[in-house]
Amino acid sequence: MSDATPGYEEAREELIEVVRTLEAGGTTLEESLALWERGEALAKICQQWLDGARKRLDEATGAESAD
Repeated sequence: MSDATPGYEEAREELIEVVRTLEAGGTTLEESLALWERGEALAKICQQWLDGARKRLDEATGAESAD
């Protein structure tokens, strides 16, 4: 992940806020679309972090079982 990419916890917290805002309603269509797009981007970031963590765990457990 680059320096511009938020960490998992930061992205997750922002995603939670995006979902809360969308669920609460009261936003214009344009605002809702922008929030939706941001939410999609944040979900992708979170998934990338989780995929990376899974890969590291798999590599670590694979290395241990090879010993």
